[in-house]
Amino acid sequence: MSQNTLIILILICYETVCVSGTTPKTMEPLMLVHGGAGNIPNSRVQPKIDGNKRSVEAGYKVLQNGGSALDAVEAAVRVMEDDEAFNAGYGSVLNIDGEVEMDASIMEGSDLRAGAVTIVRDIAHPISLARLVMEKTPHILLAGAGANKFALEQGVPTVPKGSLVSPLAKKALAQCKTTGDLRCELGDENPGEVGTVGAVAIDKYGNLAAATSTGGLNGKMVGRSSDTSILGSGTYADNNIGAVSTTGHGETIAKYCLAHSILKDMEYNNKSANDATNQILEKMTKRLKNTAGAITLSKTGEVGIGFTSERMSWAYRKGNELHYGVNKGQHEVEKVKYI
Repeated sequence: MSQNTLIILILICYETVCVSGTTPKTMEPLMLVHGGAGNIPNSRVQPKIDGNKRSVEAGYKVLQNGGSALDAVEAAVRVMEDDEAFNAGYGSVLNIDGEVEMDASIMEGSDLRAGAVTIVRDIAHPISLARLVMEKTPHILLAGAGANKFALEQGVPTVPKGSLVSPLAKKALAQCKTTGDLRCELGDENPGEVGTVGAVAIDKYGNLAAATSTGGLNGKMVGRSSDTSILGSGTYADNNIGAVSTTGHGETIAKYCLAHSILKDMEYNNKSANDATNQILEKMTKRLKNTAGAITLSKTGEVGIGFTSERMSWAYRKGNELHYGVNKGQHEVEKVKYI
């Protein structure tokens, strides 16, 4: 390299970084969320679609303003934790004693940092508590009373006991106790499977993150932990491959390490995000006879969406397009204004 060429390169670098104060964008940000897979009753379809749209817009706003993928997935999940249409936070299903016990996990792909909580009570946003576990402790997973104690130490507000129990959750538990079916979706129609909420994102720097939150299984035993709190099952993110959040029958997802299996299929078999997501889900359901769903982003921003259940609500935002769906084969697109 000549001296003149070196000088030119230095001047370009100076003008781009030092003068403008910015670095060149390497990726177009993308925000992808799901609101749970299962036999979603018709009465719950529109509320889930609407909630997913609000969630994805909250996360995308973070990305559009230059925020990190980690901040974006937390923001997106918090919106769904506040929405009764979803099985997370307020709206969570109940255990056999009529109580809300929640799980959540979050992971960033740059250095594989992660945090999770399980069997948490009276916390409005378990996903934010999971992030505090990642950032403020040497651990990955805190459970039950220990997780709630940590929340108190970190100044996380505790909501009044029982305030996360929604009327629909009470009705669903009573219905399931009568029928013996512990997979009752909340709604006014026939019982169906409950889901979970989750988000994956890639920011302008190419960093990936994933987050998942749930109230678990309706009528579950007190103290039951779900796949959502298990890295590689409910949540995984790796900048070298992609990011995944899963939903569906928790014990099946945990046995199959679903999130990790999807990413490894992408890595070792050179699969696209969509092919790996759908093919691994089909293999899991064929072998273990239970259904699930997943959302995936590859390191290059490819989108993967799949479910073997009857329905799964999902949405993603890229540029000025908002994509969403809930039924098999459904893929709606809306043009939206930049925030």
